[in-house]
Amino acid sequence: MHLEGPQLSAVWQTIDRERSAVADLIDDFSSDELAMASLCAGWTVRDVAAHLTLAHTPPMTAVRDLVRARGSFDRMVHDTAVRHRAPAPDLAASLRRMVGSRRTAPMVTPVEPLLDILVHAQDMVVPLGREHPMPTRAAEIALRRVWSMGWPFHARRRLGAVTLRSTDAPWTRGSGPVVSRSTAALLLLATGRCSAALPRLDGPGVPVLAERLSA
Repeated sequence: MHLEGPQLSAVWQTIDRERSAVADLIDDFSSDELAMASLCAGWTVRDVAAHLTLAHTPPMTAVRDLVRARGSFDRMVHDTAVRHRAPAPDLAASLRRMVGSRRTAPMVTPVEPLLDILVHAQDMVVPLGREHPMPTRAAEIALRRVWSMGWPFHARRRLGAVTLRSTDAPWTRGSGPVVSRSTAALLLLATGRCSAALPRLDGPGVPVLAERLSA
């Protein structure tokens, strides 16, 4: 997704606001909350928080981490987060230091860090029963990016049996019976957070989708 001018500036401003807000959340998490399972399978809330602080990892460090993980990207991402577990104030401070930066990982656009902060915030707060509203326009940009991707989400392949329709943004994709709700809920669905997304969805396509995802 190509962004330029005011749209690009708006994306970075949203990333900055979300990083600041999520840092405040992390500061407020108790030790018990940090140890709870997140929406990411096998990850604690603390692991997710640690992962968010690694968005500025230098390219050569990332290559070494990938070699250390024997070429498995998923294993690398998990293992680096585990190695960078830290007390909540340290994680929050690291995230705040990223505010204002315009650095991205090699070969990614600013939409990827936007997607990262939006979805991983929900990975932490949903299991804790906390609320952190997702900005609708930012969620729509992230959702458009996810739908255009193959790996790692394969959203079109997984969700193509239904029509996904946002109720708060001009976004509709797919074919078949309709599944509708907020762009935030559809973004969670498209990124594989099905246990959190499915109870939030409406429409005649929800049973079809639930059956397809459980197959």
